[in-house]
Amino acid sequence: MQRVIVYIDGFNLYYGLRAAGLQRYYWLDLRRLAENLLRPGQTLAAARYFSARVLPDSTNPNKPARQQTYLDALETLPDLRIHYGYFLPKPRSCAACGAQWTTYEEKMTDVNIAVELLGDAQDDAFDTAVIVSADSDLAGPVRRIRQRHPRKKVVIAFPPKRRSFRLAEEATAAFPIWRKTLSDSVFPDRVVKADGHVISRPTGWA
Repeated sequence: MQRVIVYIDGFNLYYGLRAAGLQRYYWLDLRRLAENLLRPGQTLAAARYFSARVLPDSTNPNKPARQQTYLDALETLPDLRIHYGYFLPKPRSCAACGAQWTTYEEKMTDVNIAVELLGDAQDDAFDTAVIVSADSDLAGPVRRIRQRHPRKKVVIAFPPKRRSFRLAEEATAAFPIWRKTLSDSVFPDRVVKADGHVISRPTGWA
């Protein structure tokens, strides 16, 4: 059996689902998604999820609470490790009127994926890596793995509405994640933790 590690770019997946109008699939069981991406003759060695804790938003103040609910559900899954980046504030201003405001840029996800991917390849932790992302910044690490470890495969699973020709060109193979795969990978509406606490799907994610 070929050992597979699945690396999931959380925000790339989230924004792909949002762009496709697939909010019903926000409540994804990522371990099940990883298993549903496998081919015959493959076994899941691990799944890694890369994200950052969102900050309060005046237009959507419940966003951090919904994310925390989802993270709590993910923490019930075996063989899933969560890797956190962070949001960096960036001051902005209007050249015409002088108005000032602050935006936030998510940082470290691509770096964290690259570090784990290269480290796992060096440790011989997988035969095939599956990357759920369309971030072209990952093309370099993918190319390096294929150069240094020619027997290992790196496959790209594109989220909905997300593509990268550059990333696909460097990979062994690339394919889109189909809606059927997503629908087969959703948590039940209620997830029960080991201590009996019940986690419910956030409102608006149905």
